[in-house]
Amino acid sequence: MASEVVVCRAEELAPGQTRKFLLQVCGREEECFALNYRGRLYAYVNRCCHVPMSLDWVDNQFFTEDKRYLLCATHGACYVPDTGECIDGPPVGKFLTAVAVTIEGDQVIARATPPPV
Repeated sequence: MASEVVVCRAEELAPGQTRKFLLQVCGREEECFALNYRGRLYAYVNRCCHVPMSLDWVDNQFFTEDKRYLLCATHGACYVPDTGECIDGPPVGKFLTAVAVTIEGDQVIARATPPPV
């Protein structure tokens, strides 16, 4: 499993949309997701900070209905899309694990970042 993957073509990730992918993070294969929030791309490991479960209950559905927050479908924790901070629910103040994401040409590329020293 690579520590860098092509997630999708850039035009396939419109505002309010998400896309899941697998990435090697800190030596482990992790399910991650990229999202377009207000025209900017972000990516996180798909794991709630409260209990280590995937955020999406329905496959690839991460946003609240109004597209303002990311929602853990199991516990109801709400995360800010551009920072990954939990603002409502059991893990308030904790952050999702971020994944670096860029656009290169017409492709969205995700890269694992080295762990903090």
